[in-house]
Amino acid sequence: MAERSPFGVGEWYHCYNRGVDKRIVFENARDYNRFLLLLYLGNGSVPLHLANLKNHNIRAVLEDVLIEREEPIVEIGAYILMPNHFHLLLKEIQEGGITIFMQRIFTAFTMYFNKKYDRTGALFAGPFKSRHITDDRYLKHLISYQHLNVAELFEPRWKDGFGNLKKIEKQLVAYPYSSLLDFLGQKRPERKILGDSVFELYDSIPTLAEIIGDAHAYYIEHNDGSKARP
Repeated sequence: MAERSPFGVGEWYHCYNRGVDKRIVFENARDYNRFLLLLYLGNGSVPLHLANLKNHNIRAVLEDVLIEREEPIVEIGAYILMPNHFHLLLKEIQEGGITIFMQRIFTAFTMYFNKKYDRTGALFAGPFKSRHITDDRYLKHLISYQHLNVAELFEPRWKDGFGNLKKIEKQLVAYPYSSLLDFLGQKRPERKILGDSVFELYDSIPTLAEIIGDAHAYYIEHNDGSKARP
């Protein structure tokens, strides 16, 4: 049975899902960027539709100062997209906001994907899953866990101490489909996808080494085949 926390305004949640039958849901850069674009456009009291925009390029949309999404319904604290699944850190701003937001994203991306690849039916494995974040310590560990999840693509056994850490770090900062670079202080348009309050958790910008340390702390604490992993 899918796990689903009851959502409360002002509370943080780890939301995630994977492709149906563990299928690939991001085939190429265009698919990743469409999902990121939907994260941005769908987070408003009045969602913006791609059909109403002249330019669908994600950088062009994010850099367009004339685009107005009205009031956000959630705050996106962090994200990571991987070939067959994703993780989002979301805070409910308006009552019912997370559910509405996720329904918008799933519906719009499934329609895009099915049309592009000439398929029908569900794309994701049922309703999205969520877990309530109960304290700031857990929240920071989870942010690091999400960002470091992608290291498994480069070195499947890195959590067990295998692989060249310097090489893994280099690949992590070159991966464009997560919010890691925003937490490392890099200036880029994708920063507009995120809210601001999550950064107030940190006294200073964390280093990649600190993020890796936090991720390992999360793995140790949840080394029972963590239910937070899709």
